[in-house]
Amino acid sequence: MATAEVERTVEPPARAGAAPAGGVEAARAAHAARRAALVERLRNATAPPRLEKEVSNLFRDRVPAPATRIDTREFRHVLAVDPVAGTVEVEGMCPYGDLVDATLPHGVMPAVVPELMGITIGGALAGIGIESSSFRHGLVHETILEFDVVTADGEVVTARPEGEHAELFFGFPNSYGTLGYAIRILAKTIPVKPCVRLEHRTFRDAESYYAALAAACDDPASDFVEGEIFARDRMVLSIGRFVDAAPYTSDYTFEKIYYKSILEREEDYLTTRDYIRRWDTDWFWCSKNLGMEIPLLRRLLGRERLNSLTYTRIMRWFNRWRLGRIYDLLGYRSESVIQDVGVPLARAPAFLAWFHDTIGILPVWNCPFRALHPHGFPLFRTPPGELWVNFGFWQPIRRREAKPDHWYNRQIERKIAELGGVKSLYSDSFYPEDEFWRHYDRAVYERLKRRYDPCGRLRGLYEKCVLKR
Repeated sequence: MATAEVERTVEPPARAGAAPAGGVEAARAAHAARRAALVERLRNATAPPRLEKEVSNLFRDRVPAPATRIDTREFRHVLAVDPVAGTVEVEGMCPYGDLVDATLPHGVMPAVVPELMGITIGGALAGIGIESSSFRHGLVHETILEFDVVTADGEVVTARPEGEHAELFFGFPNSYGTLGYAIRILAKTIPVKPCVRLEHRTFRDAESYYAALAAACDDPASDFVEGEIFARDRMVLSIGRFVDAAPYTSDYTFEKIYYKSILEREEDYLTTRDYIRRWDTDWFWCSKNLGMEIPLLRRLLGRERLNSLTYTRIMRWFNRWRLGRIYDLLGYRSESVIQDVGVPLARAPAFLAWFHDTIGILPVWNCPFRALHPHGFPLFRTPPGELWVNFGFWQPIRRREAKPDHWYNRQIERKIAELGGVKSLYSDSFYPEDEFWRHYDRAVYERLKRRYDPCGRLRGLYEKCVLKR
């Protein structure tokens, strides 16, 4: 439902030349120099390498261990944007916020842009990146055409869907830096229009909600599809479509909060840039855990610091000083449940009903996605062409009843296995080792490990993602 807004004239994105400042050749030459220096550092490393970077969106704390810190923070440049070819060439540590700002002036955006602007494209490739265009374009790794990987021994290889390193191309997603690091990536872009028109449709039962979600994904006019679950009987389907002009545009980068608008409006308009960043200002809805929905605190923090990078730093400081233990002193048992899990669309209502009864976290983010490539990705395998639904939920559970350690997370892992689902490894996992390898292709992973890290200088996938080494 539209409300009065200050109208803004939105100009179409400027179509500047494809090369960044200094030209494509100069950018690639500078990249080659950075790569050579990185290779030298890796070859001279006396302890297992570990990346030094600005910020991490992984939510697990690792056990301290001797390591050679490898500074990759300079690998954050956009090397070339080619709107005609529909590609962008970029270094692996480039955050999506910078990547979006580099591509939009050319009238394009990466085909899938994860919801938090501090996520790097290399991180989304090695992990699992998803957003509201994933029903059409797949997960982030489905939008990658090729990438250069530097191994722990300092070898650089180019992985493509065909050729000598094809198995690495398909085995890299969900490997989380245990096979090497992506330092250069060629990714698909899609054309954009100046604005996005949003339609928010509310549903009272899960069956009709998921039926409408499937229909929206099958509609050629839909550019973005996602859902938000606020209660058992309050689910909102949000459908976005590019438009050339808007009667107004809403601003959710400072005082107004995007997720609250979903419950208040049936229609909304955002600039394309603001749509891409809509969840970043409030970390979806998780900024409320830091008090950042209080108007005075928002003004004190300021628009430029209302973002996921700020909240991540605050959270890490909070965890380092173990401030959450105050709830233990008050008699609560606390367990952090930060997960993204996927289930086939047909089983989404069953998972949601179980989730309400067993876990009870609200709100929940739903994002539909499809695997596209017929080969499949062995560490995150879903049937090509089949519509799946991602459930994202990120809250601590604090209750007075005693439960075994990691009880809620293990319940989720067991339910996902029962429903034939799949789980990203970006957050805490608690699988026993034999169960872990039933879900992730051990044979393929160990073959890749032997080829690209034969000396075992990088941690294994289970050691890093479950044992937190």
